[in-house]
Amino acid sequence: MNETSAKEWLVKAWHHLSSAKLLFEVNHYTDVIAVDLHYALEIILKSFLAYQNRQILKTHNLLELHSHISNLIDFNEDEKDVLRIASAYHIKGSYPTPHRALPSREEIKKVLDFTDGLLEQVCVILRIEENEIKML
Repeated sequence: MNETSAKEWLVKAWHHLSSAKLLFEVNHYTDVIAVDLHYALEIILKSFLAYQNRQILKTHNLLELHSHISNLIDFNEDEKDVLRIASAYHIKGSYPTPHRALPSREEIKKVLDFTDGLLEQVCVILRIEENEIKML
């Protein structure tokens, strides 16, 4: 198992998550927050692959990533819905899309809370101290 590599991935996830939290607190554009949340979730899920010294998949689809690590962490249908929502952020939030509405603050808050809880949960599963992740 490669705790060092997993930590590196989780530190980067924390950077995106903490950025999303700050932007949410100052009522910044939700499309920008959404992109940070997507990357935080993607990197959190990929930390499992890093931990197991497996190839890091070149995908941004969070449900696809989950299918490769479902033996380590599983999600209920509501949580999978959050992953579906956040997967769409990668394209809809990153690039100009005609006639698109920004994600609502309520939706962003739901994804933000889920992501925050997931980071904590993954640290427990991988036996990595969360405070170590947040200090780097």
